[in-house]
Amino acid sequence: MPLIFSIFSESWHLLLDAAPYILFGILIGGLLKVFLSPALVARHLGQGRFSSVFKAALFGIPLPLCSCGVLPAAAALKKQGANNGATAAFLISTPESGVDSIAVTYALLDPIMTVARPLAAFLTALAAGITENLLRPPKPRLATADFSCVVDGCCSGIDCPPEQHAAHHSLKGKLLAGMRYALGELWGELAGWFFLGLLLAGGISALVPEALITSYLSGGLSSMLLMLAFGIPLYICATASTPIAAALILKGVSPGAALVFLLAGPATNMATLTVLANLLGKRTTMVYLTAIAVGAILCGLAVDEVYAMLGIQAVAVVGQAAEIMPYPVQLGATLLLLALSIKPMSAMVRGWFKKGGGGCGCEGDCEIKE
Repeated sequence: MPLIFSIFSESWHLLLDAAPYILFGILIGGLLKVFLSPALVARHLGQGRFSSVFKAALFGIPLPLCSCGVLPAAAALKKQGANNGATAAFLISTPESGVDSIAVTYALLDPIMTVARPLAAFLTALAAGITENLLRPPKPRLATADFSCVVDGCCSGIDCPPEQHAAHHSLKGKLLAGMRYALGELWGELAGWFFLGLLLAGGISALVPEALITSYLSGGLSSMLLMLAFGIPLYICATASTPIAAALILKGVSPGAALVFLLAGPATNMATLTVLANLLGKRTTMVYLTAIAVGAILCGLAVDEVYAMLGIQAVAVVGQAAEIMPYPVQLGATLLLLALSIKPMSAMVRGWFKKGGGGCGCEGDCEIKE
């Protein structure tokens, strides 16, 4: 009983620190949903071997999509004209980062990791996309214009010119739609996995001896490879992986090894790789996986060097950013987050008992249909 209490106590403290930043992150994600048109993104990803990859990697950084949820978005981009390199770059940078995970990284880790995480995701995505387009130069394609409504799908985009449709929704309507998406569908896709990650983090804090961690994961190439082997087959979203990384660092894991987990875990899992091979081909999938593995290790080694040069002990600064948040704000955000999580977590538990579940953690249809 004391052990269970200790696990829940550690998880509760992590939740208090993270909740205000999670709410901020998902609200920004909701605004991106209604103000950033997928058609606008797709039109920039079909031309050029390098510019399209750069834009795809950059566009993917703020989008709050998990490694399963990003697959339908990537398939849509490809159908609208995005080349293989741009699609691969989008598939890497999007699940490895996101405004929600950046916010919670600031809360639970530190400013250095907050910058290093999206930067590493961008560089890894850039390397994978450029490599793919150099190996197989894309043929010029024109992306299909799609002006369909991102708020409620009220216009097909065929019989409704964009200038006419611009008057269909007021700023207030878009803001409300963005909030509904953020607090409903978006958090619904993340909630169950986030709380699972939170409990795992609490378990690590309460159960794992520091001596065991420091013996194998305190730094160096071997610790990076161990983290890579652990992260690649695991399904976990970027937001849910953050409390686990914080718990590991507090136990003595080097920040670089934690970064490898933060990059490899959200971007890869067996289900994603299977669908990716069907969507882009086996060779592109190998480029994708190799870029993530090599990029994660190189970025992890570089981050450890940064901490060493600055003379910073990661374990001493983890979670300090969250301490500036007043306790009443933390508690209020936590209670709101728990209330918003009741419905999606109930749906997730019910899904475990249904036959033929995909096991990816998405509430919607995550299957790619060609």
